[in-house]
Amino acid sequence: MERERARCPIRGTEWRLLHAQDTYIFGDSDDREWESDVGDFGRTFRHAYGSAASPYYTTLLTLSPAGDELLLDFAKAALLGEQLGKDAVTDYLSVSFSATDYVGHVFGPSSLEAEDNLLRLDRTLAELFAFVDAEVGLANTLIVLAADHGGPDTPGYLNSLGISAGYIQPDSWDRNAAIERIKTCFGIEGALIETYEHPYLYLSAAVTNDSRIDQEALELAVVEEVSKLPGVSLAVSSAALRRGNLPDNELHRAVGRNFHPKRSGDVFLVFEPNWFINDFEGLTVASTHGSPWNYDTYVPIVFAGAGLTPVTVNRRVDTVDVAATLATYMSLKPPSGAVGEPLREVLEQADR
Repeated sequence: MERERARCPIRGTEWRLLHAQDTYIFGDSDDREWESDVGDFGRTFRHAYGSAASPYYTTLLTLSPAGDELLLDFAKAALLGEQLGKDAVTDYLSVSFSATDYVGHVFGPSSLEAEDNLLRLDRTLAELFAFVDAEVGLANTLIVLAADHGGPDTPGYLNSLGISAGYIQPDSWDRNAAIERIKTCFGIEGALIETYEHPYLYLSAAVTNDSRIDQEALELAVVEEVSKLPGVSLAVSSAALRRGNLPDNELHRAVGRNFHPKRSGDVFLVFEPNWFINDFEGLTVASTHGSPWNYDTYVPIVFAGAGLTPVTVNRRVDTVDVAATLATYMSLKPPSGAVGEPLREVLEQADR
Protein backbone atom coordinates (compact mmCIF):
# COMPACT_ATOMS: atom_id res chain seq x y z
CA MET A 1 0.00 0.00 0.00
CA GLU A 2 1.39 3.40 -0.93
CA ARG A 3 1.44 5.47 2.24
CA GLU A 4 3.10 8.62 0.89
CA ARG A 5 4.34 10.06 -2.33
CA ALA A 6 8.11 9.72 -2.65
CA ARG A 7 9.88 13.03 -2.21
CA CYS A 8 12.65 12.51 -4.73
CA PRO A 9 13.42 15.93 -6.25
CA ILE A 10 12.83 16.05 -10.00
CA ARG A 11 13.79 18.43 -12.79
CA GLY A 12 12.98 22.01 -11.91
CA THR A 13 12.61 21.62 -8.15
CA GLU A 14 14.61 23.66 -5.67
CA TRP A 15 15.72 23.82 -2.05
CA ARG A 16 13.75 26.77 -0.73
CA LEU A 17 13.71 28.35 2.71
CA LEU A 18 11.17 26.87 5.09
CA HIS A 19 10.33 30.29 6.60
CA ALA A 20 10.74 33.97 5.77
CA GLN A 21 14.44 34.79 5.53
CA ASP A 22 14.30 37.62 8.10
CA THR A 23 13.17 35.13 10.79
CA TYR A 24 16.47 33.21 10.68
CA ILE A 25 19.41 33.85 13.01
CA PHE A 26 21.69 33.74 9.96
CA GLY A 27 19.21 35.40 7.63
CA ASP A 28 21.84 37.92 6.55
CA SER A 29 24.44 35.21 5.87
CA ASP A 30 23.20 33.89 2.56
CA ASP A 31 26.28 34.63 0.48
CA ARG A 32 29.63 34.40 2.22
CA GLU A 33 32.86 34.35 0.26
CA TRP A 34 33.98 31.10 1.88
CA GLU A 35 30.90 29.13 0.82
CA SER A 36 31.33 26.61 -1.98
CA ASP A 37 29.34 26.33 -5.20
CA VAL A 38 29.15 22.65 -6.07
CA GLY A 39 27.86 21.84 -9.54
CA ASP A 40 26.17 25.26 -9.91
CA PHE A 41 24.07 24.60 -6.80
CA GLY A 42 24.82 28.21 -5.91
CA ARG A 43 25.68 30.02 -2.69
CA THR A 44 22.28 31.67 -2.25
CA PHE A 45 18.70 30.48 -2.00
CA ARG A 46 17.01 29.15 -4.02
CA HIS A 47 19.24 26.13 -4.74
CA ALA A 48 18.17 24.30 -7.91
CA TYR A 49 18.65 20.52 -8.07
CA GLY A 50 18.72 20.59 -11.83
CA SER A 51 18.26 17.65 -14.15
CA ALA A 52 18.68 14.03 -13.18
CA ALA A 53 21.02 13.81 -16.17
CA SER A 54 23.49 16.14 -14.49
CA PRO A 55 26.63 14.43 -13.10
CA TYR A 56 26.10 16.45 -9.89
CA TYR A 57 22.44 15.54 -9.42
CA THR A 58 22.86 12.85 -6.76
CA THR A 59 25.63 14.86 -5.09
CA LEU A 60 23.30 17.83 -4.68
CA LEU A 61 20.74 15.59 -3.02
CA THR A 62 23.25 14.62 -0.36
CA LEU A 63 24.26 18.19 0.52
CA SER A 64 20.70 19.37 1.05
CA PRO A 65 17.68 18.35 3.16
CA ALA A 66 16.42 16.29 0.21
CA GLY A 67 18.90 13.53 1.06
CA ASP A 68 17.51 13.14 4.58
CA GLU A 69 13.93 13.20 3.30
CA LEU A 70 14.70 10.41 0.84
CA LEU A 71 16.32 8.43 3.63
CA LEU A 72 13.23 8.93 5.78
CA ASP A 73 11.12 7.26 3.09
CA PHE A 74 13.62 4.41 2.94
CA ALA A 75 13.57 4.00 6.74
CA LYS A 76 9.78 3.82 6.71
CA ALA A 77 9.85 1.18 3.99
CA ALA A 78 12.47 -0.81 5.90
CA LEU A 79 10.41 -0.73 9.10
CA LEU A 80 7.35 -2.01 7.25
CA GLY A 81 9.13 -4.48 5.02
CA GLU A 82 11.08 -6.07 7.86
CA GLN A 83 8.06 -6.06 10.18
CA LEU A 84 10.04 -4.30 12.89
CA GLY A 85 8.44 -4.23 16.32
CA LYS A 86 5.85 -6.83 15.40
CA ASP A 87 6.96 -9.63 17.75
CA ALA A 88 8.57 -10.13 21.14
CA VAL A 89 12.12 -10.05 19.74
CA THR A 90 13.89 -6.70 20.06
CA ASP A 91 14.57 -5.05 16.69
CA TYR A 92 17.22 -2.43 15.95
CA LEU A 93 16.94 0.27 13.29
CA SER A 94 19.85 2.65 12.64
CA VAL A 95 19.34 5.69 10.40
CA SER A 96 22.11 8.14 9.52
CA PHE A 97 20.69 11.55 8.53
CA SER A 98 23.88 13.01 7.10
CA ALA A 99 22.83 16.18 5.28
CA THR A 100 24.01 18.20 8.29
CA ASP A 101 27.55 16.99 7.62
CA TYR A 102 27.57 17.89 3.93
CA VAL A 103 25.78 21.21 4.36
CA GLY A 104 28.30 22.13 7.05
CA HIS A 105 31.18 21.27 4.76
CA VAL A 106 29.90 23.26 1.79
CA PHE A 107 28.31 26.30 3.44
CA GLY A 108 29.66 26.24 7.00
CA PRO A 109 27.86 25.62 10.31
CA SER A 110 26.97 29.31 10.77
CA SER A 111 25.19 29.73 7.46
CA LEU A 112 21.60 30.22 6.39
CA GLU A 113 21.72 26.85 4.66
CA ALA A 114 22.85 25.06 7.83
CA GLU A 115 20.12 26.73 9.88
CA ASP A 116 17.36 25.85 7.41
CA ASN A 117 18.67 22.30 7.13
CA LEU A 118 18.43 21.85 10.91
CA LEU A 119 14.86 23.14 10.92
CA ARG A 120 14.00 20.65 8.21
CA LEU A 121 15.86 17.84 10.00
CA ASP A 122 13.73 18.57 13.06
CA ARG A 123 10.62 17.99 10.96
CA THR A 124 12.11 14.86 9.40
CA LEU A 125 12.81 13.39 12.83
CA ALA A 126 9.34 14.31 14.03
CA GLU A 127 7.82 12.54 11.04
CA LEU A 128 9.93 9.44 11.67
CA PHE A 129 8.94 9.31 15.33
CA ALA A 130 5.27 9.80 14.47
CA PHE A 131 5.51 6.93 12.00
CA VAL A 132 7.20 4.67 14.57
CA ASP A 133 4.54 5.63 17.10
CA ALA A 134 1.76 4.66 14.70
CA GLU A 135 3.35 1.36 13.66
CA VAL A 136 5.07 0.22 16.86
CA GLY A 137 4.35 2.68 19.65
CA LEU A 138 6.92 5.01 21.14
CA ALA A 139 6.18 3.50 24.55
CA ASN A 140 7.85 0.37 23.16
CA THR A 141 10.74 2.21 21.54
CA LEU A 142 14.04 3.45 22.89
CA ILE A 143 15.30 6.38 20.81
CA VAL A 144 18.98 7.33 20.71
CA LEU A 145 20.17 10.47 18.93
CA ALA A 146 23.88 11.13 18.51
CA ALA A 147 26.49 12.20 15.97
CA ASP A 148 29.74 10.66 14.84
CA HIS A 149 31.73 13.91 15.10
CA GLY A 150 31.53 17.65 15.59
CA GLY A 151 33.41 20.24 13.59
CA PRO A 152 34.87 23.74 13.50
CA ASP A 153 33.17 26.79 12.12
CA THR A 154 34.51 28.50 9.02
CA PRO A 155 37.65 30.61 9.48
CA GLY A 156 35.89 33.60 7.96
CA TYR A 157 33.11 33.48 10.52
CA LEU A 158 35.51 32.84 13.40
CA ASN A 159 37.74 35.71 12.27
CA SER A 160 34.70 38.02 12.43
CA LEU A 161 34.44 37.11 16.12
CA GLY A 162 38.13 37.82 16.72
CA ILE A 163 39.10 34.14 16.83
CA SER A 164 42.28 33.00 15.11
CA ALA A 165 41.44 30.54 12.33
CA GLY A 166 42.40 29.80 8.75
CA TYR A 167 43.01 27.31 6.00
CA ILE A 168 46.27 25.39 5.75
CA GLN A 169 47.87 24.65 2.39
CA PRO A 170 50.71 22.13 2.83
CA ASP A 171 51.87 22.73 -0.75
CA SER A 172 52.79 26.27 0.24
CA TRP A 173 55.08 25.18 3.08
CA ASP A 174 58.73 26.10 2.59
CA ARG A 175 60.09 22.65 3.38
CA ASN A 176 62.98 22.16 0.93
CA ALA A 177 65.68 23.37 3.32
CA ALA A 178 64.39 21.09 6.10
CA ILE A 179 64.29 18.09 3.77
CA GLU A 180 67.85 18.69 2.63
CA ARG A 181 69.07 18.96 6.24
CA ILE A 182 67.51 15.60 7.09
CA LYS A 183 68.80 13.90 3.93
CA THR A 184 72.32 15.16 4.58
CA CYS A 185 72.23 14.06 8.21
CA PHE A 186 71.10 10.51 7.35
CA GLY A 187 72.88 10.11 4.02
CA ILE A 188 69.66 9.77 2.06
CA GLU A 189 69.59 9.98 -1.71
CA GLY A 190 66.37 10.38 -3.64
CA ALA A 191 62.98 11.21 -2.17
CA LEU A 192 62.52 11.52 1.58
CA ILE A 193 58.74 11.98 1.60
CA GLU A 194 56.36 9.72 -0.30
CA THR A 195 53.16 11.65 0.37
CA TYR A 196 51.17 13.54 2.94
CA GLU A 197 47.61 12.39 3.54
CA HIS A 198 46.32 14.25 6.55
CA PRO A 199 46.92 13.55 9.33
CA TYR A 200 49.87 11.33 8.37
CA LEU A 201 53.12 12.08 6.62
CA TYR A 202 54.56 9.02 4.84
CA LEU A 203 58.27 8.54 4.28
CA SER A 204 59.33 7.02 0.97
CA ALA A 205 59.52 3.24 0.74
CA ALA A 206 63.20 3.45 -0.21
CA VAL A 207 63.90 5.22 3.08
CA THR A 208 61.78 3.00 5.33
CA ASN A 209 63.26 -0.15 3.76
CA ASP A 210 66.87 0.99 4.15
CA SER A 211 68.33 -1.04 7.02
CA ARG A 212 71.26 1.38 7.32
CA ILE A 213 68.96 4.16 8.54
CA ASP A 214 67.90 4.43 12.16
CA GLN A 215 64.19 4.75 11.48
CA GLU A 216 63.28 5.98 14.94
CA ALA A 217 65.93 8.68 14.84
CA LEU A 218 64.79 9.67 11.35
CA GLU A 219 61.19 10.01 12.44
CA LEU A 220 62.24 12.16 15.38
CA ALA A 221 64.23 14.40 13.05
CA VAL A 222 61.20 14.78 10.81
CA VAL A 223 59.04 15.55 13.86
CA GLU A 224 61.44 18.31 14.90
CA GLU A 225 61.37 19.93 11.47
CA VAL A 226 57.62 19.52 10.88
CA SER A 227 56.84 21.06 14.27
CA LYS A 228 58.31 24.34 12.99
CA LEU A 229 55.88 24.61 10.06
CA PRO A 230 53.15 27.26 10.27
CA GLY A 231 49.84 25.95 11.59
CA VAL A 232 51.30 22.77 13.11
CA SER A 233 50.53 22.41 16.81
CA LEU A 234 51.89 18.90 17.38
CA ALA A 235 53.82 16.22 15.50
CA VAL A 236 54.17 12.67 16.83
CA SER A 237 56.34 9.89 15.41
CA SER A 238 54.90 6.45 14.77
CA ALA A 239 57.80 5.00 16.77
CA ALA A 240 56.51 6.85 19.83
CA LEU A 241 52.96 5.72 19.09
CA ARG A 242 54.00 2.08 18.76
CA ARG A 243 55.78 2.14 22.11
CA GLY A 244 53.14 4.25 23.81
CA ASN A 245 55.90 6.66 24.74
CA LEU A 246 53.62 9.69 24.93
CA PRO A 247 52.75 12.36 27.49
CA ASP A 248 49.65 11.44 29.46
CA ASN A 249 47.18 14.06 28.27
CA GLU A 250 43.96 13.94 26.29
CA LEU A 251 45.49 15.29 23.07
CA HIS A 252 48.15 12.57 22.91
CA ARG A 253 45.63 9.91 23.93
CA ALA A 254 43.41 10.96 21.02
CA VAL A 255 46.36 10.71 18.62
CA GLY A 256 47.18 7.28 20.02
CA ARG A 257 43.63 6.04 19.45
CA ASN A 258 43.95 6.99 15.79
CA PHE A 259 47.11 4.96 15.25
CA HIS A 260 47.16 1.52 13.61
CA PRO A 261 50.63 -0.07 13.40
CA LYS A 262 49.93 -1.77 10.05
CA ARG A 263 48.21 1.08 8.24
CA SER A 264 49.24 4.42 9.71
CA GLY A 265 51.91 6.72 8.36
CA ASP A 266 55.23 7.72 9.91
CA VAL A 267 54.46 11.09 11.50
CA PHE A 268 51.08 12.28 12.79
CA LEU A 269 50.31 16.01 12.48
CA VAL A 270 47.88 18.03 14.56
CA PHE A 271 47.09 21.55 13.37
CA GLU A 272 46.40 24.51 15.62
CA PRO A 273 42.77 24.78 16.76
CA ASN A 274 40.47 26.11 14.01
CA TRP A 275 43.16 25.68 11.34
CA PHE A 276 42.58 22.93 8.80
CA ILE A 277 42.89 21.80 5.19
CA ASN A 278 39.65 22.71 3.43
CA ASP A 279 39.60 19.78 1.05
CA PHE A 280 36.74 17.30 1.17
CA GLU A 281 36.97 14.40 -1.28
CA GLY A 282 38.54 16.64 -3.89
CA LEU A 283 36.24 19.63 -3.31
CA THR A 284 37.36 22.93 -1.84
CA VAL A 285 34.92 23.46 1.02
CA ALA A 286 34.10 25.97 3.71
CA SER A 287 34.78 23.71 6.67
CA THR A 288 35.98 20.22 7.51
CA HIS A 289 36.67 18.10 10.57
CA GLY A 290 38.96 15.35 11.78
CA SER A 291 41.10 16.91 14.50
CA PRO A 292 41.44 15.79 18.13
CA TRP A 293 40.34 19.22 19.43
CA ASN A 294 37.17 19.45 21.52
CA TYR A 295 35.04 21.09 18.84
CA ASP A 296 35.52 18.03 16.61
CA THR A 297 34.41 15.62 19.35
CA TYR A 298 31.64 17.65 21.02
CA VAL A 299 28.31 16.10 20.01
CA PRO A 300 24.84 15.59 21.49
CA ILE A 301 23.78 12.24 22.90
CA VAL A 302 20.09 11.89 23.67
CA PHE A 303 18.21 8.86 25.00
CA ALA A 304 14.42 9.19 24.90
CA GLY A 305 11.24 7.13 24.96
CA ALA A 306 10.70 3.80 26.68
CA GLY A 307 9.46 5.54 29.81
CA LEU A 308 12.62 7.58 30.41
CA THR A 309 12.19 10.88 32.26
CA PRO A 310 14.30 13.94 31.34
CA VAL A 311 17.70 14.13 33.03
CA THR A 312 20.57 16.42 32.03
CA VAL A 313 24.02 14.82 32.26
CA ASN A 314 26.78 17.37 32.75
CA ARG A 315 29.73 15.01 33.13
CA ARG A 316 31.81 13.93 30.16
CA VAL A 317 30.49 10.97 28.19
CA ASP A 318 31.63 9.54 24.86
CA THR A 319 29.84 8.33 21.76
CA VAL A 320 31.33 4.87 22.33
CA ASP A 321 29.22 4.74 25.50
CA VAL A 322 26.10 4.33 23.35
CA ALA A 323 26.90 0.76 22.25
CA ALA A 324 27.78 -0.29 25.79
CA THR A 325 24.60 1.26 27.15
CA LEU A 326 22.35 -0.39 24.58
CA ALA A 327 23.96 -3.78 25.15
CA THR A 328 23.52 -3.51 28.91
CA TYR A 329 19.99 -2.14 28.53
CA MET A 330 19.02 -5.27 26.55
CA SER A 331 21.03 -7.64 28.79
CA LEU A 332 23.39 -8.49 25.94
CA LYS A 333 27.11 -9.08 25.89
CA PRO A 334 28.79 -5.86 24.65
CA PRO A 335 30.40 -5.97 21.17
CA SER A 336 33.92 -7.43 21.21
CA GLY A 337 35.48 -4.09 20.32
CA ALA A 338 33.37 -1.98 22.66
CA VAL A 339 35.39 0.33 24.91
CA GLY A 340 32.62 2.58 26.24
CA GLU A 341 30.97 2.61 29.64
CA PRO A 342 27.23 2.05 30.16
CA LEU A 343 25.46 5.31 31.04
CA ARG A 344 24.06 4.83 34.51
CA GLU A 345 21.47 7.61 34.06
CA VAL A 346 19.74 5.49 31.39
CA LEU A 347 20.11 2.13 33.13
CA GLU A 348 18.94 3.33 36.54
CA GLN A 349 15.61 4.34 35.04
CA ALA A 350 15.39 1.13 33.05
CA ASP A 351 15.75 -0.89 36.26
CA ARG A 352 12.79 0.73 37.96
